[in-house]
Amino acid sequence: MAIDVGDTAPAIELDGSGGTSISLSDMNGPTVVFFYPKDDTPGCTTEAKDFTALRSDFDAIGVNLIGISPDTVAKHDKFVAKHDLNVMLGSDEEQKVLNAYGVWVEKSMYGKTYMGVERSTFLIGADGVVKNVWRKVKVKGHAEAVLEAAKELVG
Repeated sequence: MAIDVGDTAPAIELDGSGGTSISLSDMNGPTVVFFYPKDDTPGCTTEAKDFTALRSDFDAIGVNLIGISPDTVAKHDKFVAKHDLNVMLGSDEEQKVLNAYGVWVEKSMYGKTYMGVERSTFLIGADGVVKNVWRKVKVKGHAEAVLEAAKELVG
């Protein structure tokens, strides 16, 4: 089941990079949750670096940033260190959150089908309701577009 604008955002309770615990219910204010396939691949690295570059802009308007993939916390920690990332990264090895948001989907490459993450982003209001959804995200310019939507949300 895909989550859409107006839906209550499913709970997020994950172990995160740097020994953190990530809980959507603990976030104070609106939250951007971006789902990505795999640490340290070209598109995912660019996306995480783009969000990191805009982190101070998101902070200035009181919007949290969380990236989630099925990678382990150890992989997240290496990814953060290698690229000097400044966003929380949650590890969803069991795909519970990925499934709850409808982003763990069947994909195909070179004629083979497999399960993987559909690159997607959700802007969740402080009230826990989904305000914007971006699916099948193209990385170029995406973090900037999310920031603009977040600015509109907080007014």
